[in-house]
Amino acid sequence: QVQVVESGGGLVQAEGSLRLSCTASGLTFVDNAWGWFRQAPGKEREALSCISRSGRTTYYGDSVKGRFTVSRDNAGNTLYLQLNSLKPEDTAMYYCAADRRFSDSCSDSWYRWDVYDYWGQGTQVTVSS
Repeated sequence: QVQVVESGGGLVQAEGSLRLSCTASGLTFVDNAWGWFRQAPGKEREALSCISRSGRTTYYGDSVKGRFTVSRDNAGNTLYLQLNSLKPEDTAMYYCAADRRFSDSCSDSWYRWDVYDYWGQGTQVTVSS
């Protein structure tokens, strides 16, 4: 049984930073590209980033480009998302998701939630002004 778990969320002031982590069991971590998404109440799920199997290729959504950084530690089976210069509008539930890939790339449609096979339950990030 696959289990994906996010952690590291919390309450932070505007301009602050957080680092989110994501671990998984029941799958081979390195066989997957990984994505980060978020969803705020009343809003659609938003794609934030994707990282390829090796970590050599990354993609970012326009709203977080230059502020958020995705990385992965394949030896430790952990995915990260560094959140810097946080804004109140970054308040949302943050999710990581696995996309089984045979190539070292993200899907051309990495920003679509239905590309991903497994999802965690999310970790809440709240940014106060």
